[in-house]
Amino acid sequence: MLKTLMVALAGLGLSAAVSAQELVEDQHYEALDEPVETQVDEGQIEVLEVFWFGCPHCYRLQSHVNEWYETLDDDVTVVKMPATMGGDWNTHANAFYAAQALGIEDDLHADFFDAIHQDERSMTDSDDIAAFFANYGVSEEEAQEALSAFNVRSNVNQANGRMRDMRLMGVPALVIDGRYVVTPSSAGSLENMPNIADALVDQVREARDE
Repeated sequence: MLKTLMVALAGLGLSAAVSAQELVEDQHYEALDEPVETQVDEGQIEVLEVFWFGCPHCYRLQSHVNEWYETLDDDVTVVKMPATMGGDWNTHANAFYAAQALGIEDDLHADFFDAIHQDERSMTDSDDIAAFFANYGVSEEEAQEALSAFNVRSNVNQANGRMRDMRLMGVPALVIDGRYVVTPSSAGSLENMPNIADALVDQVREARDE
């Protein structure tokens, strides 16, 4: 089982640049015993960001991963997946998939984080969430319908199943190609997670080219 990832460890950082050849399993990352199915097109390498809107470490990670995402090659697809561990976690996961269904998730993702961590709003009440969504071109009625939609609840349940398959016990985590898990603990710091993940992307790419 992976350790709970709610605390980012400091003082264990690796060098900023890490090559695929320098990676050590169970030191820099964990390899899943059974890879999970990815959600990207054939030939693409999936980078799965697992997060909770209420997690301060996930919030701090955003600037680092967003800078990294800008550098990724065309054969890499980033997928965001909200963690589902009950309570507010599931409420926020539901909000994520409702926003996705409404086509506004990309626009509000960073703002939803800011509302919680800068404005100190819990964003756990459906009326508050619907009112927030209304800032992005949908009505509160449309938002409420999306928040209670069957397909949205189904997506939350599927995310929960993927978390179990990946044996994730906390966040943030980056899962590369459905097989390699990078955490603050394994990377040495939040800031170093994209460096390890980037080297793992290269490792996957090299293995596919062999």
